[in-house]
Amino acid sequence: MRKIFSCEGWGMRRAGRIGRFGRQHLSFVLSLLFFAFASFPVVAEGETSEPLLAYGARIAGDNARTRIVVDFDRELKISVHYVADPVRVIVDLPRTAFGFAADDLAPRGLFTDIRYGAMDEHSARIVLTASRPVRLAMAEVQPDETGKGYRLVLDAETVTDAGFGQLLKTQDWQDTLPAAEAETAVPSTAEAQDSRFVIAVDAGHGGIDTGAVGSDSKTEEKNVTLSFARIFVERLNREPGIEAFLTRDKDEFLSLSERVQIARGRHANLLISLHADTLRQRNIRGATVYTISDTASDSLAADLAKRENLSDEIAGVALSNEPAAVADILLDLTRRETQAFSIAMARAVVSSFEGQVSLINNPHRYAGFRVLQAPDVPSILLELGFLSNLEDEKLLVDEKWREKVADLLAAAAMRYRERTVSGGG
Repeated sequence: MRKIFSCEGWGMRRAGRIGRFGRQHLSFVLSLLFFAFASFPVVAEGETSEPLLAYGARIAGDNARTRIVVDFDRELKISVHYVADPVRVIVDLPRTAFGFAADDLAPRGLFTDIRYGAMDEHSARIVLTASRPVRLAMAEVQPDETGKGYRLVLDAETVTDAGFGQLLKTQDWQDTLPAAEAETAVPSTAEAQDSRFVIAVDAGHGGIDTGAVGSDSKTEEKNVTLSFARIFVERLNREPGIEAFLTRDKDEFLSLSERVQIARGRHANLLISLHADTLRQRNIRGATVYTISDTASDSLAADLAKRENLSDEIAGVALSNEPAAVADILLDLTRRETQAFSIAMARAVVSSFEGQVSLINNPHRYAGFRVLQAPDVPSILLELGFLSNLEDEKLLVDEKWREKVADLLAAAAMRYRERTVSGGG
């Protein structure tokens, strides 16, 4: 394939000058400098405190062969592996800031979807979803023409089903995400730490999984949910006897099963997962509360659950990491009781919001959301509004509106707590 791009390198320089000081100030200045530098984090040899910068990208090709090029400010190491159902090529990178426009890497050729972003504080990932079995004939990091930067070159080509199956079998790769623990037992009441009521607040999406994108200002759902979650947790922790915590406190990716594990590991009495999705019908607006069910309440709930459950797939997580199903009678009874508590919390939220916050018709709905699957933690998924609606989008980024909704949601949680505790729940 001939070269399909050219680019100029770039760089930044700093210049500074220190003026003259009197002898009487010299030791004081040196002391300040010593303590200032001593407070900097220690960086191991060969590492840098700054993330890589991906400052340019382009894609070209057709349904037989497709090339992707990404420009970086310095050299990097990568690893590549493949995932099936659907066919995905995963390229793992060190911590990276992606500074190019999304349209520069819009899907084309062999790829129907391209995602990139942080996985955790140390790593990032590019996920290429293909329309058919593919392999990377080339995956190299090369110096660019200027000698000031590097480029990642990925050449994808089609392979047979058998050829892709062989790639899966022979690849030397292990998923770095922790596998979910199997649901093998019902936690005993002795596990409770104390009388505190623990609430897990889950900011939906994060890292490579941006979630929905606003139709007006291109606001990303992952940022909306985290901003609101921080306000909500701070509001909850002002209540006596309440301990609220975030499942994620920064822009990082968490698999759906990890979110469930975090809530169970902290012995949460309640999980509230926050979202702000988009719909094709842009006139629909308002909050919605979802609880888990094997059967969806309606097509809107079913479609939303299907999209939310794709979070792991978007990030290239193999579904084999999900917990195994356990056919245990005691566990099944616990699930039923947990579902009843979840419905009670959903009703408390709707009651608190009515007349204060815009709600869609039939605001309590249900579907098979995987983030609500904890068998022993009552859980709801709250759609704060829809980024596809201009009015909702303006409210979702408004600080005063967020504080108002946090107050109302906290009031619902407190009423739920009072009822469950007084009822022996």
